[in-house]
Amino acid sequence: MSKLPSLLTIGEVAHRSGVAQTALRFYEQRGLIATTRTSGNQRRYDRSVLRRLAFIRSAQRVGLSLEQISEALATLPADHAPTKSDWARLSRRWRDELDARIDGLQRLRDRLTGCIGCGCLSLRTCALHNADDKLAEFGPGAPLLRPTGDRR
Repeated sequence: MSKLPSLLTIGEVAHRSGVAQTALRFYEQRGLIATTRTSGNQRRYDRSVLRRLAFIRSAQRVGLSLEQISEALATLPADHAPTKSDWARLSRRWRDELDARIDGLQRLRDRLTGCIGCGCLSLRTCALHNADDKLAEFGPGAPLLRPTGDRR
């Protein structure tokens, strides 16, 4: 049985992870992943980067910013592949934020057919939800569609 190489080229990492080479370089610039260089200045990645990339992509799928992901990964050693317990610990930090986003999206879904507070006052429901355009005090746009707490 042949031993798998411990260091991978950028092409191999892109192929295995499904992440574009340009994104890999970007993640490296942002400090999300680490590389070593050959004497010819070619990038080489430790195999653990594959799990870090899966972690990054999973976190992005649930709507986390690269800044939030970077803060989370900073709590792990650079050469450490996040474990299941790491993911559980880090994801607990995001749970409240994700619950608030879900709540906001559910409210948005439920209000899509009614007044959204845009100020047009053209729907019959506007008189109920936005009588006399009182929502204008919350600023421009449709304040009923903004997440709670974002109404100035």
